Amino acid sequence: MSDRHHISQHFETLAIHAGNTADPLTGAVVPPIYQVSTYKQDGVGGLRGGYEYSRSANPTRTALEENLAALEGGRRGLAFASGLAAEDALLRTLLSPGDHVVIPNDAYGGTFRLFAKVVSRWGVEWSVADTSDPSAVRAAITPKTKAVWVETPSNPLLGITDIAAVAQVAHDAGARLVVDNTFATPYLQQPLALGADVVVHSLTKYMGGHSDVVGGALIVSDQTLGEELAYHQNAMGAVAGPFDSWLVLRGTKTLAVRMDRHSENATRIADMLSRHARVTRVLYPGLPEHPGHETAAKQMKAFGGMVSFQVTGGEEAAVEVCNRAKVFTLGESLGGVESLIEHPGRMTHASAAGSALEVPADLVRLSVGIENVDDLLEDLQQALG
Repeated sequence: MSDRHHISQHFETLAIHAGNTADPLTGAVVPPIYQVSTYKQDGVGGLRGGYEYSRSANPTRTALEENLAALEGGRRGLAFASGLAAEDALLRTLLSPGDHVVIPNDAYGGTFRLFAKVVSRWGVEWSVADTSDPSAVRAAITPKTKAVWVETPSNPLLGITDIAAVAQVAHDAGARLVVDNTFATPYLQQPLALGADVVVHSLTKYMGGHSDVVGGALIVSDQTLGEELAYHQNAMGAVAGPFDSWLVLRGTKTLAVRMDRHSENATRIADMLSRHARVTRVLYPGLPEHPGHETAAKQMKAFGGMVSFQVTGGEEAAVEVCNRAKVFTLGESLGGVESLIEHPGRMTHASAAGSALEVPADLVRLSVGIENVDDLLEDLQQALG
């Protein structure tokens, strides 16, 4: 455990110092990249610092995991090779064949694919509920339900779930609540403090923040569950590498200032889109007319950098808006400093076509970056025509 782990309760200070102990050999203020597979032991079973093999533990990954735990207010953080690797390890830790999970009616396409095409073949059952309605979650729970899965804000429709309310529903049924906090990040929202049992992140997105790394994470407040997850992390092996861990650790240091700018820019863009003649609907929890606005205002510090909207003219018009953008880069993923635009139905959420999670064909999703907002507004206006 870093001697700076509890240096402050202020997020910005924790982000810079938690897990970031100066190198004892040189005094380097940035943790080294321990690009190593194995470690010399001080006699058989005499592990120096607890390290024996980098699948099991690596000092650079340890630094990141301590940082993530501190930022989410958890007791244990675990870093993985991707967000889906983290989700897979979590599901195989929590579930056995015959168990049941409640999943949201709006979620990342890769998460849906994991449930629909992979986990279901293992004998795990799942059903869909509108998690913005706690009564709908309660109705979807069965005696076999072991977990309730939530994204808030959700991807790509920016739905909002009352974490505390759904946590109570899950716990009343003896199930755990899992919250994907990728869109909000721990700077804007802390699910564990609101009653969640597990927080999931795609570190690829805002936590890394620079579109140069792929990673995932799980953070928990229960020590026993943390140990069970660590066992599966090691047994299954999809761990974050040292360089990837170093890149994410660099990214979390600027998370607060980046999220402030993402949120400010997205608010301006959502306001402009809500007044544009070619836009039929804007999905952004910061807008007062958003159905989840009051809940989001209660559990989030700000409303984030993701904006989705629907356009007149249907699917082809939405695709054309994506193709006409110039400052916004046409691409999948999100959360980088650069602004991205995409058509979810044909790109990130194609795997949900024909299911209860299918997204509207006229939907465009924006990951609003930290560029000058006037340039972003001008680009969207010309793309909309």
